[in-house]
Amino acid sequence: MLAVLEELKFFHNWKRPEAGPGRVLIRVMAFGVNRGELLTRQGFSPTVNFSRVLGIECVGIVEEERETRFDPGQKVVATTGGMGRAFDGSYAEYVSVSENNVYPVETKLSWAQLAAIPEVFHTAWGALELSLNIQENETLLVRGGSSAVGMVAADNANQRGLKVISTTRDHKKFSRLKNFGAEYVIVDQGNISSDIRNLVPNSIDKMFYLIGTRVLVDSFGCIRKAGVLCMAGLLGGEWVIDEFAPGAIIPSTTKFTYFSSSSTPMSSEALQSYIMGLEKGIFKNPLSKVFSFEQICDAHTYMETNKACGKIVVTLT
Repeated sequence: MLAVLEELKFFHNWKRPEAGPGRVLIRVMAFGVNRGELLTRQGFSPTVNFSRVLGIECVGIVEEERETRFDPGQKVVATTGGMGRAFDGSYAEYVSVSENNVYPVETKLSWAQLAAIPEVFHTAWGALELSLNIQENETLLVRGGSSAVGMVAADNANQRGLKVISTTRDHKKFSRLKNFGAEYVIVDQGNISSDIRNLVPNSIDKMFYLIGTRVLVDSFGCIRKAGVLCMAGLLGGEWVIDEFAPGAIIPSTTKFTYFSSSSTPMSSEALQSYIMGLEKGIFKNPLSKVFSFEQICDAHTYMETNKACGKIVVTLT
């Protein structure tokens, strides 16, 4: 039986975690809210045992460390590594994380601005650079474009000289997506392959696909022969295809790949470069709405409405 939490619960006497060998104890200053945390709360993560503190990312200050490369007082961000799933996560004042999933940062961004970045950039960077290997003058389709990950991917791809097409289900989000680098924005009602073929006769070179399996078959109809589709994210809430037949679904010579931030480390250099770009105004911050820690339930409710266009952040300061 899957465990379901109708709402998040506060505990004021939760045991403070310890650093442990090779681990960093972080004083959490802010964290981003992720769709995966919402799905876990709703009972769609059978490997997560409750009671569990949720939260797969955070920004904060090193409180303690044991046999690591970090120093107390250092400003850091942390992502995944089992946080909020295998062990208690970042919805707390303190979290203990393996040093392999902690990244030092130097920045003048506010805690809320910084908290909009870690998991979003990690996924966008990994998908674009490692899975899709994007190149200048290619055409990139971001399906799930109004998610924070989709917006950061579009922004980065646009800066790299790609032609970007983004999708959303909400007309009200068009202008924000274009502001993040999309040349065209398409309303996605589940079947866009014909619209894409009319818009781009030679079809799409690369696709960053964030919906889950719900419209995966239609997505393959958007890709040119020898093109690449990278899947990451579960915005549609479905991740299994019944009676999956690759030969019938994946066009010949088309490449299908996947990126997971949980199993692939982020480049510290790429992260710091991106943060510097944000500070200089080269990139745009995907921050959408900020909640206080006491409003964490409201943050989850807001995510469920799908009104956000960008990253939802919770601050503890």
